[in-house]
Amino acid sequence: MLSSPKYNVDKLYDSHLYVYTEASPNPNSMKFVLNRMLSKDENFLRDYTTVESAEDSPLAQEILQFPFVERVFMTKNFITITKQEQIPWEDIVAGMKTYLKEYFEANKVVILGEDEEDEFGKPISKNIINTTDTETIKQIKGILDEYIRPAVEGDGGAISFSSFDETEGVLKVTLQGSCSGCPSSTVTLKAGIENLFKRMMPDKVKTVESVAG
Repeated sequence: MLSSPKYNVDKLYDSHLYVYTEASPNPNSMKFVLNRMLSKDENFLRDYTTVESAEDSPLAQEILQFPFVERVFMTKNFITITKQEQIPWEDIVAGMKTYLKEYFEANKVVILGEDEEDEFGKPISKNIINTTDTETIKQIKGILDEYIRPAVEGDGGAISFSSFDETEGVLKVTLQGSCSGCPSSTVTLKAGIENLFKRMMPDKVKTVESVAG
């Protein structure tokens, strides 16, 4: 009787790497989704706009050297690439998918020393509650994480708490990834995020503004 073949599950998984794309609300940004995680850190988030700022990420450095790339945002299992407006996606998507597939199949490094705190990358706050936070700020961060962040990440971006003026009721958030420079981001901010906070915290939050990431 023939014995059943034995498979190395890890090797089998590694040999089948997939990269597919998802459009985002920003016409100049595209999500490149992989069937593997980019980091062991479940809170992994990075946003880069220059080769110099990506000193901790060999992958981001290489992507930013493509002449049509303006921004690289990485989180969980996808990379959002923002291109120059005059370059059509149909000219570059296939080549970028091939590049990413080959990069990961070669097991190249995504982040250098990802277990260490570094000054080069731009980790985005996951709206962590601090001991110095007021009860109002704790509530704001909770709403951002539970109701808003999942939808923003689904569109290839990220949102994080920046500051809150309790006297004026002005909440400032940082939008990154595909949300940065997106033509519809102002509408999303006012019609979506601001209205949600006005409904959930009507006596506290009066307006929501974005700051540069």
